[in-house]
Amino acid sequence: MEPLASPNNLPPTDQLLSPPDRPAALITGASGGIGRAICEAFGKAGWYVGVHYYRNTPAADATLRQVLDAGGIGDLYPADIREGESVRRMVDGFSGCASGPLVFVCNAGLGQSDLLVRHSEEIWDNVIATNLTGTFHCLRAIAPVLIARSGGSIIVIGSRTGSHGATGQSAYAASKAGLLGLVRTAALEWGPQNIRVNLVLPGWQKTDLTMGLFPEGQGWLDHALHRPPNIHEVVGTIVHLAQLTDVSGQVWNCDSRHL
Repeated sequence: MEPLASPNNLPPTDQLLSPPDRPAALITGASGGIGRAICEAFGKAGWYVGVHYYRNTPAADATLRQVLDAGGIGDLYPADIREGESVRRMVDGFSGCASGPLVFVCNAGLGQSDLLVRHSEEIWDNVIATNLTGTFHCLRAIAPVLIARSGGSIIVIGSRTGSHGATGQSAYAASKAGLLGLVRTAALEWGPQNIRVNLVLPGWQKTDLTMGLFPEGQGWLDHALHRPPNIHEVVGTIVHLAQLTDVSGQVWNCDSRHL
């Protein structure tokens, strides 16, 4: 695929520059939904926030504006995470703008809704390439940067569907199941370099990804609290986890269902 345009799509301001000692977080899939909420939470904490997006520039602009309004600073980082070289360029640009502690949140993902026997190979390939292989590209690109800086934190956004399955979500479930093995392997391999790698399950959130699938009415009876998790608690957990220095290789479930 052709390389995407350079970042800096917003008017230049001194807010878009990162002070040398400010911690920084790069969030993939930040143009909407959970990614936008994660970006805003890091912005409220005063971080430099890298807002990744693929094609939806206006939505990414809106996310960055929320980061700035929340008191953070940041910039836009376009990339196609299905392409390893595109991810490497994004990570190089981000790490060059941030010299403080680094966090990488792998949130980008695609959903699908079709029964297994009706599933097209094209949809399967795209979901796996984005959700699983895309995360592999991100981890492989950020690891050398974190090793050179004596450590850092990687948080991967997973799904309970990866361990329990779901009717009509074979590709999505398979991709999220793969993340569990990927995260635990990376945690073991990179732990000696002080790189922490954890998996967060955010539970049901109303986003474009869950449109048409979001439970209503009695759909929460499998939750002990009979309600979905609050998005602000979920992103608060992510920001907190990003700063824990002694936790790695763990799965953090943010709702009230059993694992």
